Amino acid sequence: MLSSSDRILTTHAGSLPRPASLVATYADAAAGGAPTRQDAALQAEVETATAECIRRQLGARVDIGNDGEQGRESFVTYVRGRLSGYAGGWQRPVMRDITAYPSFLAWRMGVGMNAGPAVSLLYTPVAESAVRYLGSDAVDRECVRLLRLSDEQGRRSGTAFRECFLTAASPGIVAAAMPSRVHASYDEYVRDLADQLRGEYEAIAARGLVLQLDCPDLAMERHTSFADRPLADFLAFVESNVAAINHAIAGIDPASVRLHVCWGNYEAPHDLDVPLEAIIERIYEARVGALVLSMANPRHAHETSVLARHPLPPGMLLVAGVIDTTTNYVEHPEVVAERIEKAATAVGDPRRVLAGTDCGFDTAAGMRDVAEDVVWLKLAALADGAELATQRLFGAAASSGPDAATCAAASKGAAASKGAAVSRSDASKGEAPAVSKPAARAPR
Repeated sequence: MLSSSDRILTTHAGSLPRPASLVATYADAAAGGAPTRQDAALQAEVETATAECIRRQLGARVDIGNDGEQGRESFVTYVRGRLSGYAGGWQRPVMRDITAYPSFLAWRMGVGMNAGPAVSLLYTPVAESAVRYLGSDAVDRECVRLLRLSDEQGRRSGTAFRECFLTAASPGIVAAAMPSRVHASYDEYVRDLADQLRGEYEAIAARGLVLQLDCPDLAMERHTSFADRPLADFLAFVESNVAAINHAIAGIDPASVRLHVCWGNYEAPHDLDVPLEAIIERIYEARVGALVLSMANPRHAHETSVLARHPLPPGMLLVAGVIDTTTNYVEHPEVVAERIEKAATAVGDPRRVLAGTDCGFDTAAGMRDVAEDVVWLKLAALADGAELATQRLFGAAASSGPDAATCAAASKGAAASKGAAVSRSDASKGEAPAVSKPAARAPR
């Protein structure tokens, strides 16, 4: 994946606002416990929504963009249409920091909740029979659409993404959110999911896209399904899930994978969040090229210092969350720049830091805390802040750089190298060499 030797590149964590009509379609299907229909009418609507989402990202000067997850109902339950065996449903535990405070819970259930249709992540399907991957048709369609529309929008606007990424739910978050009634143990289930989802992950990487694995299970589950259990139990759960990730992506160059960890994309006290310091060394065991970490929200903004005490593994990049995705405050560019600079100081090398968001802006269709218009203002502030940080961190060497090749061109290059990492190194464009494979870490 791309890094830069003379500027801070910008990206985000995945989901972006969906049109109301798509939200209603996804919400209706989820309420009925069925995968969203995949007919021609829906695909046409997703096509239009994706094109507009890409246009808005380019307008906000996002360097590394995606499809905004327009073709999915949520960041995790979309897999019900890609894996067999899921039916029925269960009531997922509510995050403890929501239920612990009655007045906050009352507010959240009233004026604090979205008024319109939305996909619920608290009532999700369960595995009631053998879980099997149904093939890569759906993800292939997403990849082709993203590459084609990025190329078209880039040519139309005269700019382009420097690189494209596509998100995918990790084995651990699927196992946590959509439990199994047929596997003998959790470890057996998450390992089975790793086997079944491997084809999905490999299909994304083979198209020349950066694979982003969404893994809120590695942090959020501490105050959800492990709220009443010892920390040691949760840490063992994290280790199992990281092992499942490594198993699933064993055939993919780590330099083309980034891993997103968060504590839940919702406004709440978050006073029960597990500290980053308690989990960071276990997260470092993941064989990936970059971490996407929440570092803008008030509960975790101080944790850039954790990276100074626990340095990133050699070759690993940091996508620092410098935009809070749960508030309608638009960050001042100076605030964004300061957050980027803090991250760069902690990492020790600005060339290993990219600027991003804490999480997505529409994690499940219709469930968002930030108004659509404000989302694009916040992404523009991200770009403005990155430019300020670039001037301060790189000085005379700072450069906006010429436009990189389109994502479609990158995909062709990756295909020619038979699925090698997307990373592109071009000194004339000021881009740093490709990320090396993270070195093995000593046992704890």
